[in-house]
Order: sequence, then structure tokens, then C-alpha cells
Amino acid sequence: MTEPPAAPRSMTRMRAFWQGTLAMYGVPALVLYAGILGYGAFAREVGLTLGQALALPIFLQALPAQVVLADHAARGASLAAAALAVSLTAVRFLPMTVVIMPWLKGHSGPRWHELLVVHFVAVTVWIEGLRRLPTAPAEVRLVYYLGIGVGILTGTLASTALGYLAAGTVPQWMAAALLFTMPLTFLLAMIETARSRADHFAIVAGVVIAPFASMWLPGFDLLVTGLAGGTLAWVLGRWRRA
Repeated sequence: MTEPPAAPRSMTRMRAFWQGTLAMYGVPALVLYAGILGYGAFAREVGLTLGQALALPIFLQALPAQVVLADHAARGASLAAAALAVSLTAVRFLPMTVVIMPWLKGHSGPRWHELLVVHFVAVTVWIEGLRRLPTAPAEVRLVYYLGIGVGILTGTLASTALGYLAAGTVPQWMAAALLFTMPLTFLLAMIETARSRADHFAIVAGVVIAPFASMWLPGFDLLVTGLAGGTLAWVLGRWRRA
């Protein structure tokens, strides 16, 4: 990954915001957009309108949460199951928020400004924030991070619309390939971040359990797959350490 651009020692808030938006052209963001193309195609496949497909990235910054909610809504799953599944995908953002918040101090503004930018805590924005914020003056880091979030969200919306519209105009095999980029992106990301045998076992267990959960518990299959695969991996890890 390339080094982030060094920020000037002093800059206005407006300049910090616009410099932050340039993160939308960074390598992590471009990788994200590839997966977002698949999400756009998936949203069309499950029957969402273009407006609904574009609304999800605005309210749910994380791609997994968007996919889970779209999948549950399209299959008529209960509201409780959808809310629980989306909430579980978002649990990982609590420690990420704890890590990023110290970098957003020193802006001399009201506390609600910090609550506003927390909405943009998602993996790609978080990574870009940790890479770029240390080079920015403390008093403009909050608006700098806001620029990062808005910039990447803009690219996300464009990719969503492109994937959605392309799925209806390209040949069927190409639409299928476009749709496949989303789960492939997730799978490769999980494999890349796996650090132990338990992590790898969780991935394999999820792949094996998912088809059976889809047949036996439609509407709850993603939730069951994640809980079962993760629990088995946790038990395996505990057993190996013992």
C-alpha cells in the first residue's frame, strides 16, 4: 500500500475537507468499489429499486450490513431477524471507533460533531483515516476525516448505481460475473485478514454450513451460518490452546 500524502502543517477547514475527499481515489477505496459493483447488481437481482439500493449505503456505511439487509428484505425475513443480523455485523465497529476517536480530538467544536463523523466508521474509511490523520493538524482532523467519509461514500454511490444499471444491460453471463464480485471480495478479504488456523477454519465452516442453512432455515441462514461457523472456530481455538 502506498504512503498517504503528507498534509501541510497548516490548512483551513475547507481545504482539509476537500483534501480528505481525495481518499476516494486511493487503492483501498478502489478495491471497495469493485465489491460495490457486485452489491449494485445484487440489489437489482433481489428486486430492490435503484433508490432503495442507493439509500442503503447512506444509512449503513458497511457493505456487509447493506448486503445482509437487502438479502433479508428481499426474502421477506422478519424485521427482528434482519435487525439482529445487521447489528451483529456492526459489532466490530465499536473497537474501531474507540481507536479512531482520539485522532478526532482537538477540533474545538461541540461534541455532536464527533458523533456525526462516527457514522462514517467503516473498514475502508477507518483505514484511510488511520493512514492520513497523523499527517494533518489536530484542529482540522475531524473535518479531514469527514471529507474522507463523504468522498468514499460518493464513490460508493456511483459504483452502486453503475453495478445496478449494468446488471440490466450486459449479457447474462457478465451480469452473473458482476454479481459474483461481491462474495468473492468478501471471501478474499477474509482470507487476507485470517491470522490463525481458527480463522481459516471459520471460513471453511461457513462455506460448508451456508448451503444447508439456506435450505433448512431460510431467512435466518446468514445469521446461523455466522454463529455456527464462528462458534466452531472459537471452540477449535480454545481446544488447541488447551
